[in-house]
Amino acid sequence: MAMAAVLANGDSQGRPQRNYQVVVAGTRDMGIGKDGVLPWKLPGDLKFFKELTLTTSDPVKKNAVIMGRKTWESIPVKSRPLPGRLNVILTRSGSFDFATVENVVICGSMESALELLASTPYCLSIEKVFVIGGGQVLREYLKGPACEAIHLTDIQSSIECDTFIPPVDFSVFQPWYSSFPVIESNIRHSFVSFVRVRKSVAETHESNGKESTEVDTKNDKFETENFSFLPKMVYDRHEEYQYLNLVEDIIRSGAQKNDRTGTGTLSKFGCQMRFNLRKNFPLLTTKRVFWRGVVEELLWFISGSTNAKVCRTKMGLVLSLANDLIYCRVATGSGRAARAAEDSEGSIDEKPTTGDEGVAAAVGLAHREEGDLGPIYGFQWRHFGAEYTDMHADYTGKGFDQLMDVIDKIKNDPDDRRIILSAWNPSDLKKMALPPCHMFAQFYVENGELSCQMYQRSADMGLGVPFNIASYSLLTYMIAQVCDLSPGDFVHVIGDAHVYRNHVRALEEQIQKMPKPFPILKINPSKKDIDSFMASDFKLVGYDPHQKIEMKMAV
Repeated sequence: MAMAAVLANGDSQGRPQRNYQVVVAGTRDMGIGKDGVLPWKLPGDLKFFKELTLTTSDPVKKNAVIMGRKTWESIPVKSRPLPGRLNVILTRSGSFDFATVENVVICGSMESALELLASTPYCLSIEKVFVIGGGQVLREYLKGPACEAIHLTDIQSSIECDTFIPPVDFSVFQPWYSSFPVIESNIRHSFVSFVRVRKSVAETHESNGKESTEVDTKNDKFETENFSFLPKMVYDRHEEYQYLNLVEDIIRSGAQKNDRTGTGTLSKFGCQMRFNLRKNFPLLTTKRVFWRGVVEELLWFISGSTNAKVCRTKMGLVLSLANDLIYCRVATGSGRAARAAEDSEGSIDEKPTTGDEGVAAAVGLAHREEGDLGPIYGFQWRHFGAEYTDMHADYTGKGFDQLMDVIDKIKNDPDDRRIILSAWNPSDLKKMALPPCHMFAQFYVENGELSCQMYQRSADMGLGVPFNIASYSLLTYMIAQVCDLSPGDFVHVIGDAHVYRNHVRALEEQIQKMPKPFPILKINPSKKDIDSFMASDFKLVGYDPHQKIEMKMAV
C-alpha cells in the first residue's frame, strides 16, 4: 500500500505513542560514524539491517523506520526512500519537502512521529517501528522509556569515529541473542539484540551479606514478562530453543529404549547444542536451575574430592552428579539415594528411592565407607592413573593432573589439538559409584577466546542437561579467566539424549513456556588460580526464570 508524504509537527499532549526498537552499528566505544557516513563497509550488516527492518509476520503490513534528516541524506539517492518500509524523517526544516514521495512521512519531533504511528491508519498498517539514526536521535532516545529493544552490530575492531552514542544500559537491557562472531572486510563483528527487562534503572545488584551464588530475586525480577515484541527472526534465535526443540523432537520421534532404572526412555543419538558465552550465561529460564548447586558441585570436582559428604556439608543436601545419582551411602548399602532440587524459595525436595542395597552390590562397593564415591570425576581430573584407596587418602603429587595440564597448554601452547580433560578411565570404572556421563572435554583457543566442547555419553534431558550446560559453561569461564582469555563457545555433544517416560508431561509443560533473557555472570577478577575460587566469587545478575517444574528422578 503506497502512502503519500505526511507532515506532522504537532507537539506531544499526552496522546498514545508507539514503542520502538533501535537498530545501530557501533564500535566497542559506541562510535557509529565519521564525517556523516559509516566508516566501514559490511555487506553482512546491510543484509541484517534489511532483513530485520523489512520483514513482517503479517504480509499486509509493513514496518516503519525513523531517522534524522542527516541520516536520510546519507542514504544514496537511488536507495531512498528505503523500499517496503514507511520512512519517517525527523526535521524542522521548512524547506525539506517530499510531499510527492511515496512512503515518506516528515515529523518535527520523535514524539510527534510516535504519536502519528499510534494513530489511524498507521496503527493498523505498521507492524514494528525501528529507529535507525543518526547520532543526535540515538543519543536522546536510546534509553527512552518506549525503547523495547536494541539491535546492535557490535564492531570489534578499532575504527576511527567522530560520532558516538551512549553504551547500552545493562540495568535496563539484557542480551536476548548474540550471533557468533564473523570476519568481513577484515572487521570482526557480531549481531546482538538487547531487550528491555525493566522500565527504569534498577537498584544496584548487591549481595546484602549473602553469598553471591544466591540470586537476589528482588533486584533480578524483570518488569517485562513477554518478549514476543521482538521480530520473529530475532525471537526464535534465543539459544534456549536449542534445548526446547531437542526435547520436543525426542518426545515426538525418539526411539523407545529400556534402561537400568526400568522406567523406560525416549531417545535420540548424536545431538549437539552450541552456546555463545560472550555476552551472557546459558542458565535455562523456562524452569529454575539450581545455580548454587552448579557452583558448589564444580568447585568440588576441581578440588579432586570423592567425598559426597563435602557437598552435603556445604549445601545441606545430596547433590546429583549431572544426570545420575550419587549414592552417598553406597558403601554400606544402608542409606537412601536422593536427587535434590531447589525450588523458587530455596527449599529442598529430596526424593527417597529404594533398592540401594542391590545397587551397592552391583557396583561392588559394599566395603566402602558411607559417602565414598570412588575415583569419580574430580579424582580423574586431578589424579588420573593414581591407585585409588579411599576418600581420606592424600593423593597430592600422585597420578596425572589433567586440569593443570589443560591450563598449561592453553597458556603456553594454545594451538595444541590435545587440550583434553577426560573423566573416562576404563580401568577405574568398576571402582566408581557410577561411570561418568559427562566424560570428555576439549578446549580451543582463537582470537583471545576460550571455547569448550564436551562429550556426554548419556544425558537425562529433563533433570541433568540444564545442569550440565551451566556446569561446563562455568568451567570455561573459570579457565578462561585463569589464562587471561575471554569465554567463547560451549559446544555440548550428546550420545544418548533421552527423556524418561515419567518426565514427558512435565517437559511438555516446559516447552510451552517462553524463554527469558539469559543472566550475566560476573566473576571476581582477582582470582587467577583455578584452586583459589570460592562460591562467593561468582555473581549471577538478571536471572528471572519461570518457576521450578517437578520431575521425579528415575533410579
